[in-house]
Amino acid sequence: MEYDQLAQRLRAFRKLKGYTQQELAERLGVSVAVLGSLERGTRKPEAKLLERIAENLNISYQELTGDYKV
Repeated sequence: MEYDQLAQRLRAFRKLKGYTQQELAERLGVSVAVLGSLERGTRKPEAKLLERIAENLNISYQELTGDYKV
């Protein structure tokens, strides 16, 4: 299963905030491979990780996920 909308939102917000994948991955304590797979929509994200991503990007969980349900 792919998570295209979430992946697009994640990438767009990351770029909007000026982070590289490497920088955001380090802030989250995950590998670049994990972040990259989330941005490609090939990995199912855990809710706790999505919360940490939203917090690090200074956006709400709802802004990050839209209508997406984990």
